[in-house]
Amino acid sequence: MFTQTNRTVVVVGAQWGDEGKGKLVDVLAERADWVVRYQGGANAGHTVDLGDHSFVLHQIPSGILHGGVRCAIGNGVVLDPEKLFTEIDELVADGIDVEGRLYVSDRAHLVLPYHKLIDGESAHSQSLGTTGRGIGPAYEDKVARRGVRVLDLRNRDRLRELVSRGVERANAQLIGFGSAKRADVEETLDELCRLGERLLPLAEDVGLMVYRAQKTGAAVLLEGAQGSLLDVDHGTYPFVTSSSTTSGGASIGVGIAPTSIDAVLGVVKAYTTRVGTGPLPTEMDEPMEERVRALGNEYGATTGRARRCGWFDAVVVRYATRINGLTDVAVTKLDVLDTLDRIAICTGYEYDGDLHTEFPGDITALDRVVPRYEWMEGWQRSTSEARQMSELPDQARKYLDRLQELIETRISYVSVGTRRDQIIGL
Repeated sequence: MFTQTNRTVVVVGAQWGDEGKGKLVDVLAERADWVVRYQGGANAGHTVDLGDHSFVLHQIPSGILHGGVRCAIGNGVVLDPEKLFTEIDELVADGIDVEGRLYVSDRAHLVLPYHKLIDGESAHSQSLGTTGRGIGPAYEDKVARRGVRVLDLRNRDRLRELVSRGVERANAQLIGFGSAKRADVEETLDELCRLGERLLPLAEDVGLMVYRAQKTGAAVLLEGAQGSLLDVDHGTYPFVTSSSTTSGGASIGVGIAPTSIDAVLGVVKAYTTRVGTGPLPTEMDEPMEERVRALGNEYGATTGRARRCGWFDAVVVRYATRINGLTDVAVTKLDVLDTLDRIAICTGYEYDGDLHTEFPGDITALDRVVPRYEWMEGWQRSTSEARQMSELPDQARKYLDRLQELIETRISYVSVGTRRDQIIGL
């Protein structure tokens, strides 16, 4: 992905999340100078398998596993400082050098204890299948212009004012939920002051740092969380996350110009998954869904929840290609399909008496769709040792060729296992 002309690259999920972005960022980070996370929060779970050890990263960019790569958390992230330091301490305990390599935008908003209380007690959050980590309430406060940012930790008087108002609002909501739980101003301030001693030394103007790095010709990788179909504007609303997960959110979430982005890599599974409620038009019938779930270990890295599994949906990925401006696609978990005798690809939706090849914005339409499938012969051979396209079975290559044709974007990477080395770069 990185060339003399492609120096700033965005990695986005092109389905409903859990596509394997962490692995692709890890692979690309070997040639990067900077890796910057641009949205989401501790609700993300990017897994990197080094063979002898696996890391699950929630807020820290996956590039931290490569020595010498600088990593930053952008202003578009809602930061859980307690979880951040737990993550840092675990990395250090595993021998990963973090000192002097990790920065946090001083404009990033904080996830506070009362955000988690609201998220955990809200019936609305539970009906949407959120992770309960306070992400939605923190973004609500940000948009309502009442949030607490990292830089507010430098001003104790302003911090007390913001927290006092936040606790008052939170407790009013908790009473409305019928909950006996309450937030406390002094406890919240004490925790923030304690965490602030470690957080403020990491706080920087990340947008300026990345801009200056770009000016010197540095290779910059921008890492998103969740997936395009969970975007608050372009996803299956209201069953979405609270941020802009698409490539457009990268420039906003880091603080750089959109014209400085050179390429966008979309990551997709060779099939489709999503966690929680909401539309999944190609959801498999049992027992095939359970079979694929077991083969792919489809359980959330953050929540542990079982993922719903469906066939590859070319309508979804073609839509993600358009709204992200994908220049390349990486297909992950091809190996999960190795034992299947037949594999389906959704090429269109039938509803209201017509065939549709564009993804609808109305989820009531998605409730009525009947996927039109194209069935392909499985290869029923292991792909896990392949390191070149020529080493894949003929039927696997035909499957990938058909996906590329349907999504109208070049497939540049194919992952055939969880380990860092199990990848084909085209």
